[in-house]
Amino acid sequence: MKKIVLKIGGMTCASCASVIEYGLRKEKGITSASVNIASEKAYLDFDDQKITEKDIEKTIKDLGYRVVKDEMENGARGLRNRFWLSLVLGLPIIFTMIPGLMGLPKYIQAILSALVILVCFDIWKSGFKKLVKLAPNMDSLIFIGTAVAFFYSLSQLFLGRAKGYPVYFESAVFILIFISLGKYLEAVTKGKTSAAIKSLMGLQPKVATIIKNGRELEVLISEVQVGDVILVKPGQKIPVDGIVVDGYSGVDEKAITGESIPVEKKKGDEIIGATINKTGVLKFKATRIGKDTMLSQIIKIVEDAMGSKAPIQLLADKVSFYFVPAVIVIALASGLVWFLAVHQLAMALTVFVAVLIIACPCALGLATPTAVMMGAGLAAKSGILIKSSKALEVAKDVNMVVFDKTGTLTKGEPIVTDVMPINSNFKFQISNLIQIAASVEKNSEHPLAQAIVNKAKEKNLAPSEVEGFQAIPGKGVIGKIQISNFKFQNILLGTRKLMKDNKISVDAIEEKMAALENQGKTAMVLAISGKVVGIIAVADVLKENSKQAVDMLHKMGKSVAIITGDNKRVGEAIAKQLGVDRVLAEVLPQGKSDEIKKLQAEGKIVAMVGDGINDAPALAQANLGIALGSGTDVAMETGEIVLIKDDLRDVVKAIDLSRYTLNKIKQNLFWAFFYNIIGIPIAAGVFFPLTGWLLSPSIAAGAMAFSSVSVVLNSLSMKFHGV
Repeated sequence: MKKIVLKIGGMTCASCASVIEYGLRKEKGITSASVNIASEKAYLDFDDQKITEKDIEKTIKDLGYRVVKDEMENGARGLRNRFWLSLVLGLPIIFTMIPGLMGLPKYIQAILSALVILVCFDIWKSGFKKLVKLAPNMDSLIFIGTAVAFFYSLSQLFLGRAKGYPVYFESAVFILIFISLGKYLEAVTKGKTSAAIKSLMGLQPKVATIIKNGRELEVLISEVQVGDVILVKPGQKIPVDGIVVDGYSGVDEKAITGESIPVEKKKGDEIIGATINKTGVLKFKATRIGKDTMLSQIIKIVEDAMGSKAPIQLLADKVSFYFVPAVIVIALASGLVWFLAVHQLAMALTVFVAVLIIACPCALGLATPTAVMMGAGLAAKSGILIKSSKALEVAKDVNMVVFDKTGTLTKGEPIVTDVMPINSNFKFQISNLIQIAASVEKNSEHPLAQAIVNKAKEKNLAPSEVEGFQAIPGKGVIGKIQISNFKFQNILLGTRKLMKDNKISVDAIEEKMAALENQGKTAMVLAISGKVVGIIAVADVLKENSKQAVDMLHKMGKSVAIITGDNKRVGEAIAKQLGVDRVLAEVLPQGKSDEIKKLQAEGKIVAMVGDGINDAPALAQANLGIALGSGTDVAMETGEIVLIKDDLRDVVKAIDLSRYTLNKIKQNLFWAFFYNIIGIPIAAGVFFPLTGWLLSPSIAAGAMAFSSVSVVLNSLSMKFHGV
């Protein structure tokens, strides 16, 4: 399966996007197609064994559109020139409409109108082609309306009846001028909604200084290789991701993580490309280049989010697909009704053209994607990556937030707090217990294991070789080691469950373990040859902002739960410190998703917050998965929202921003539907029997242009939201 993103040219409204999506989805081998009218891109998943990229491009061409190869192609300048030229040519006709000014001969109006049509001929060409292909779009409405107005007026002129009958040259001109202005403003404002992604792309420096054979060489960023040692001086941008090998400095990571305070960096620390070295000189080894850098991953995630569609947009897409054909039918029916009612062709034409022009689905198509683009961009600036539009819609309904404990609420850097020898056939000192425990734990990646290994290093105790090592997820480890020429069989270190599974009784030490667990410590049992020889207690420190994040969620009306592999005592001790509502304890990694299912069965809309691979099933099961970014590997997370910073308050910020973005989408959709619901009946002449007033096609064109621009401007106002 292959994924591609294509820039599409020739789209003018939401119905265009719907037509392309529908046409592509019919092709064999294309599994999904999503077209974003705001970014003018198609996002495709397809089987390259069944269909090629050339076939896809041909399908798009056959639908009446084109694939734009040059991403730098900018239509805004051409649209601006078209507007100004059409305005200059149309001004004389516009001036003749002002009372008191000398009228312009009708044949001069016809010539100027024809010139304006030639300037805007792309609209006519596009509208006619889509009409012939039975896939009419906004341009089709404009083409029909202006063509009818122009050719009717031209016929009156040729028949010599122009003096006694009204002509509509000014309507055709007005409509094309307003449409040109609207398209230009729309292109400019649409471009601004993607400013966040463009600013991210502009963060990466163009060159890097690498050290080779003791010499400093300046090379293009594309020439940097993994393993190169790179020099960064104060004030310079860090070109790629890497690990510091020499030096000490403060690095401004605000552009990537949103963190305003520079982060201290020393030997062994990871640094992120596109961040700024503030004070000292750093030398680092490049570990990730090109598309693998954190910046590239962020850009891809944000682009994918901008290309995805929220469930709320499905309604708009469905309406847009049928909207233009429906409008043509309504316009014809309205014109026919008035012609039959008053027997005036001029009035019937006015109604027909006004309905066609005012009922443009552009605003409808721009409502969701422009808000999503702004929301995703705002979030990225704060170190929050929203990976799909679906997340924006789900977040508002979340009523329970479940936190993984270790590494999420806690720092994930536990330390050994207690080592208790237990009387048995084996006589061990504390140092013996630590050495044995470190020996069996040295091959484990669990944070608790690392704490024991670190304790052994601290006491200069060298671990022994292990045979038959086995890690039992959520329970502990098993292995065989040899100390002082005595081979111990079946060394076990872990939970009560591990002991019970191996028929080792812990009744004699239960009171001691309970006392440790009531302090929020994780107590592990060490057993040798079926006998308990000691207890090792490990405690993990809560993150500084964990309590504040829980308090903020409570203020938002959300319930908060902890899910942990620890026993209930440890979980409740942590929950008490944080003020958490519910504890899900003694849950194995593979059981976390089942616990989420149980909560969902209770009617909870669950957001799961986890710190990585172990939590992947639970993140996927939750209604909303929120993953803490792991180093620079942000794209590997399962969650639909990724928090780059290790700050749980960003969970609150992500939910708040998602809710805000969705509110903007709803506002946009309201105005888009409102314009059409109100505009079409007015254009159809519902007020004429009461007031004698008909909506001018020229005013209809202005209202239509304003509707699209106002929706985009409403989305742009999001940049003033305090994230």
